[in-house]
Order: sequence, then structure tokens, then C-alpha cells
Amino acid sequence: MKSWVLRLGSLGVLVLSLSAQAPNVTQYPIQAVPLKDVTLTDGFWKTRLETNRTVTIPHILNQNEKTGRVDNLRKGAGQMPGEYQGRRFNDTDIYKIIEAASYSLATQPDPVLSKSVDDLIALIEKNQQPDGYLFPARTINPAKPAAGIGTERWEYENTGSHETYNSGHLIEAAVAHYAATGKRSLFDVAIKNANLLASVFGPKARQDAPGHEEVELALFRLYRATGDARYRDLARFFVDQRGTNHTASKDYTEQSWQLYNDRAYRQDDKPVLDQAKGQGHAVRAVYLYSAITDIAALQNDPKFLAAAERLWLDIASKRMYLTGGLGSVGGTEAFADDYILPNRTAYTETCASVGGMLWYHRLFLKTGDAKYLDTFEQTLYNGYLSGVSNKGDSFFYQNPLEATAQSRNNQRSEYFDVACCPANLARLMAQVPELIYAQRGNEVFVNLFINSEAKLKIGDANVTITQQSNYPWDGQVRILVRADRPITFPVHVRVPGWSSSSPVSTDLYRFAQPVGEAQFQSMDTGRGVLAGWATQSVIISSSAATRQVQLRLGVRVDTPARRVLPNDGIKENAGKAAIQRGPLVYALEGADNDGKVLDIVAPLTTQFTPVERKDLLGGVTALTATVAASPDAGPSRTITAIPYFAWANRGRGEMVVWVRR
Repeated sequence: MKSWVLRLGSLGVLVLSLSAQAPNVTQYPIQAVPLKDVTLTDGFWKTRLETNRTVTIPHILNQNEKTGRVDNLRKGAGQMPGEYQGRRFNDTDIYKIIEAASYSLATQPDPVLSKSVDDLIALIEKNQQPDGYLFPARTINPAKPAAGIGTERWEYENTGSHETYNSGHLIEAAVAHYAATGKRSLFDVAIKNANLLASVFGPKARQDAPGHEEVELALFRLYRATGDARYRDLARFFVDQRGTNHTASKDYTEQSWQLYNDRAYRQDDKPVLDQAKGQGHAVRAVYLYSAITDIAALQNDPKFLAAAERLWLDIASKRMYLTGGLGSVGGTEAFADDYILPNRTAYTETCASVGGMLWYHRLFLKTGDAKYLDTFEQTLYNGYLSGVSNKGDSFFYQNPLEATAQSRNNQRSEYFDVACCPANLARLMAQVPELIYAQRGNEVFVNLFINSEAKLKIGDANVTITQQSNYPWDGQVRILVRADRPITFPVHVRVPGWSSSSPVSTDLYRFAQPVGEAQFQSMDTGRGVLAGWATQSVIISSSAATRQVQLRLGVRVDTPARRVLPNDGIKENAGKAAIQRGPLVYALEGADNDGKVLDIVAPLTTQFTPVERKDLLGGVTALTATVAASPDAGPSRTITAIPYFAWANRGRGEMVVWVRR
């Protein structure tokens, strides 16, 4: 097990800690410090959360209006005529943006945003059927449901009707909204819908496994908030149904829907305890793996923990891009065979990054192992953050690692026909404050390095923890600990995987150059650096109400970048090396390099120099180097690399992450 840097705190499950937790319910051993108890101050993430609140969330709300998603609710409420428009799962775009808005409202009151959410909830209430069923794609006109839906309820649930998928996002939004605002409007709708599911599905009722996982982790979340065991049992039932002979749903017969009849594609070809590798649709998979981890934690089932850890190891060592992106196969949005990680055609859906991070958090909260947060952070700063533009109003569905000037996936879009990614990204962004710290009894964990202040209760003491740093541009982190009475407690501070030999804690990628040890400094005694964590006993005595600790990681203002080499199994990247500095993967983009980057050769001996550029892409640390003008030597040229997350903000053009060496 990897350990951490400082005995002060740990990271939390990002989707769970905001919700009220019912008494006498088994919870994760490690708990996130709640969203309302953490305040971001200044810097990298404060800026992005404000953009999310003022630009991204309003933009998505407006796009849902423009694209007819909200009109579907009006039709279902009898407020306007017409048939259902768009995809059968379009309601989830509304549910997810309500969830995102709820997290934002929990930390920043906003009367305009609050009214927008309340208005949407009123429409959702009017769409719910008397027995709790809520699916406008059918109920607007049951005789003519949207494409992919049968004329009977849940007729194609196991293959792709998405009815329980929609319910899952409804439930998650409702729990978040209730916890943030105290209003029961959406919460009561979700409970009524969940009660219907519990009466329809089960060992003595309809036996089925959802075609698109999501409702499982939502039901576990509702159980944690209410203590109602029906929701826990139904979530477990859905997971246990995988790989069995279902007795309810029909397969699609239309040729265009045959993909959804592939049981391996939807993780339904064998029981979950027998599944040994990441397979099928990447988003569905990581949602299922999150539910498996919930079972491991909330029901103390070691078999499910072993399955979750086995699946994580398979994905992190054979199927994960350097950016943390998941899903190699376009069209099917799926995992590929071992080490098949094409760059130009990488699918790496933004939703898969979000789902992966939900899962990695759960694994950490259950085990306390820092390696899961290494994968989380690698994804957060790269494959996830690339999904939204600097301005916050355009998005990537795919996040390739290479593009030509003519590539169709080298330009962000205002919205999509299938618009799952923008709101998924927005809801995670709004949760960042509760991802920073966590607690297990009197132990505190510092998981992410973000300028912030957290308020905790440790025994009878009120404790405040403050972070100050210029991370991710600079690796020096200053942590202040204050208490209102004498107390001694441990603080754990994560030593990131990128400060050692591998950015993702497996042998899938390795750094070409060694790095010096992370340094941990404090005025206190008892400090130590363990693998993955630095640990410190922080003593707050009656004569010293404040203790200060400082972590110096392997990145300073003047630290050069390190080259990353792929596992030999990744034939796509043979003879190539990527560039990483701190947690940031870098890319060469045509806008900085005379329009051409695909032919650049940068040997491992190339020296990249960090240059602070406040005028570039909202303020970044760029990297510059001198290389030969062509592979055949000749005059030299200066090249510039930018953080991968910031590419495609200046028009279309070439881009490359894995550079020939």
C-alpha cells in the first residue's frame, strides 16, 4: 500500500460527502471533508470554478433550452403540444446540470441560478406518473415512444432503453440538491421513482441488468442518505444480475441496434466477480466498477474489493492513456485489447474520465492507498480538464492525443446531439472543493494541492487547515494547521506518483529521467516520508496554536520537464516520448510551432525550459526547447509545448503528445 505525506487528512468520495448521511448506515472508512466546509482561495482551481459557475453551468442550461430538452418536459407537463424530440436519454442532461448547479449553490448563493433550478424541478415533478415512473421519451406519447424504446415499460432495459440510467442521474441530482438547499422537491420525486424500481425489479420480481450502468451507484448513494435498505438491496441485485440469464428484457431486432445486444459490450457476459479486464463501453464499465467498490465498502465484501482492485490494475496497466483517458475505440466508445492505445483515433470520452475519477476516489476511500489518487490526479489535470475550453463554453466529447489540421476532433463544440459530457464535466468541476481533504477518525488527509481552507472537527477541537501553493506550476506547498485547543493528531499528505518513477503507479508509463525525493519540512517532530505519503504528527499545544508544514515536490519554478516512455507493449508509441512536468502532460500545438508539429523530432536529451506566460491561454507555464529543424539535422528551430488541457483554444490545427525521439 502506498502511504501519504503528512499526518493531517485524506481525500473523499466526491459523489457522496455532500449528501446527508443517515445514522446506522455503513459508510466508507475514509470520508471527504464536506463541500460546505472547504473554501477555495485563489489560483488555478478558484478561477476554473468561478468560470464553471458563471459561464459553463448557465451555458448548458441555455443549450438545454435551445435544443428542445426543456421543451420535452413542457410537453410531458401538458404545457405545449408536440412529440418528444431527441435522444431517449436527453433528460439526464437536465438532471446532471441540476446536480452541478446544486454543488455550486452549496458554496456560492446565486438567486438567479437557484430559480432556474427550481423551475426545472417543477417541470420534472409534472412529468412524473402517479406510480413514480418518469420517462418523457415514452409518456409524452406511449404509442410512439422515442427511438430505442419499446411500447412497454423497460421492454429493452437490458440492451439500451436507458430507463434506469435516466433514473440514476435523477437520483444523484436529487440527493445533491437536497443536501445543498434543504429543499425536498426533487428528492421526493427521486424517492418515489426509486420506490417504483424497488417494486418492479428484484429476485422475486422482474430480473434484469441495466443496459447502461448508473442507477446502481445512484441507489447506493440514496441508501447512504436515507438508510432505506431497499435501495442498497436493489443496487446489489442489479450488480449481481450481470452474467446471468435475465428473464425480462428483449434484445433489439433492428440492425442499427445490434451492438447493444453484445453482452460483453455492456459488461453482462459473465458475473462481475469473474470479470478480469476492462471491456466494452468505457463509461458503462467504470460506472459498474464504482458500484462494485460501493459493495466492497458499504457491505464489507472482500470479494468485491478484490474484483475492483483487479479491474483497476488491468486498466491502469494496459488500457489507460497517459492523460488518464479511457476508451480507445471510436464508434463503440469502448476499451480495446491489451496495449491498443492509438493517439489520433483515441476516443477517450470526457464522461469516461469523469466516471474513472468517481471510481478511483471510491477505491481510495475504501483502501487508503495513494496510487488510486495518482490516477485521479493524472486524469483531473489532463484527460478531464481538456474537455472544456478556457472560456468555459465549448467542449470536447473525444480527447485525442494527436490531431491533423483536418481532424474532425480538433475543435470543441458548443453542445452535442448526445450531450452527456458537458454537464458531467460541470458537476465534477463544482465538486472540486470536497476532493481536497478527507478524514478518518482523528486522521486528516491532504489529497490534492489546491489553495484552500478547510474546517474540521477532531475530537472536541475545531481545526482549520490552510494550503498555499502555485500548484500545478510549482511544487512547493505550504500547509498551516490551527486548533482552538491543545491536540495531537496525524496528517497524511500525498506524495504524488509523478514525483517518483511512474505518473500512474503502474508500468504502463515510466519517466526516462530519475527525480529527486520529495522533501517534507516541519518544525514538528515525528516526520517521515513513506511510499506515496509523507506522514507527520502535528502537535498543537497550549503555547502554539498553529503548526506549519511544508512539502517540496519534484517541481520548482525552474524545474525542466521530464520525458515519459511507454510500455513496450504500446506499439503505437514505439520510438516516441511524451513530455510531463509535475502533474501536467504537455503537447506540441501548431499555433506555437509554425503550424507543423507531427514531424518534430525531440531526442531524450532535449532540454525543455519552463517559461511563465501570463499572456498565453489564460496564464500557463510553457516549455521551450531547441531541436533540429528536420529529422535529417540541418538548422535548429525552437519549439514550444503547452499543457495538454489548453490545446484547441486558438482554432484548428495540428497537435501531438507523443513526440518522435
